[in-house]
Amino acid sequence: MKVQTEGEYKSNSELVNDLIRKERGREQTEITAIRAALIQGEQSGISTRTADEIMNDVIERKRANGSL
Repeated sequence: MKVQTEGEYKSNSELVNDLIRKERGREQTEITAIRAALIQGEQSGISTRTADEIMNDVIERKRANGSL
């Protein structure tokens, strides 16, 4: 992707259109990453742990890494 420098745009609308294209590209990258994470989560299976077990594991992990 070429970065435009001052004076390289022929009009303000060309600049705005370029900014919109770049933002759409960033949004598409984010959407793709979210979809991949959702697919990975769906394919990981169903946990047999209870909600309390999961919560306790999270608390222990946070204590271990110092964030709790």
